[in-house]
Amino acid sequence: MNNTQSDSTELATFAGGCFWCMVSPFEEMPGILKVVSGYTGGHTINPTYEEVCSDTTGHYEAVQITFNPQVFPYTKLLELFWQQIDPTDAGGQFHDRGTSYRTAIFYHNDEQKQQAEASKQALEASGRFNKPIVTSILPASEFYEAEEYHQGYHKKNPSHYKRYRKGSGREDFIEAHWSPSVDKQELRTRLTPIQYEVTQNSATEAPFQNEFWDHQGEGIYVDIVSGEPLFSSLDKYDAGCGWPSFTRPIRDYNVKEKIDLSHMMIRTEVRSKQADSHLGHVFEDGPGPNGLRYCINSAALRFIPKEDLEKEGYGEYLYMFE
Repeated sequence: MNNTQSDSTELATFAGGCFWCMVSPFEEMPGILKVVSGYTGGHTINPTYEEVCSDTTGHYEAVQITFNPQVFPYTKLLELFWQQIDPTDAGGQFHDRGTSYRTAIFYHNDEQKQQAEASKQALEASGRFNKPIVTSILPASEFYEAEEYHQGYHKKNPSHYKRYRKGSGREDFIEAHWSPSVDKQELRTRLTPIQYEVTQNSATEAPFQNEFWDHQGEGIYVDIVSGEPLFSSLDKYDAGCGWPSFTRPIRDYNVKEKIDLSHMMIRTEVRSKQADSHLGHVFEDGPGPNGLRYCINSAALRFIPKEDLEKEGYGEYLYMFE
């Protein structure tokens, strides 16, 4: 059923195809209090997953987000939503076909409706897609929570989730349409030689002879190319390897993984989501709850001290250090 919210929070409801893939992009953002997978927009009460997938209920697979608009406004949610879907597909999303996988924005008040319509018009006018934007904008209706095994599926079944997300075509579509173009010449003038070689040519800097391997300051580490937030000092530890090591990224959504077969080894490469910068590798020998060690090149990073977060435009991350 519909979640309740306090005076300081609002609800946002989005349908973007399989709801497994619509949770993680939102849940780790500051100001996001809760993301629930469920069903909405149909004519049956308390539908099951099987009923919704049969395309007889009229329901969409959707996520309902409880958020603090003072920290993360609805317009930013809309921007993030568009970057998760193919808004030109009226018959489903990627390899998931049928009415339950259609895309829609379900607005909860007039302001959300106006902002949703404006963002859709802006996307249409941008020319990013060469086909019409067909995502519906509809009034929010009763929202039914999905079965428990669907909630947080990406955490309960991470290996299957990653294979599904990649195999469905969603990940490649997002990268093709939302990855920024890189001006190599501009980067050569802006970056040092080692920064360029690491981020653009997947080089590795020398251990124990790099800027952040034993750095102790409080703050966040961002991509040297794009400035996207990557890691927090709160998750940094000394792994004894000579490179900065972290137990996790600030948000899983801001990094992506690729199989690396270079140097006669099988490793998992870590790259930034937006700039596609080579960062380093992730290994399964870390001390954290997930047992991971993100071994990152200092040359791929810029450090923003806690006291400078606000003036550098990263004020939304101050909450991490309170």
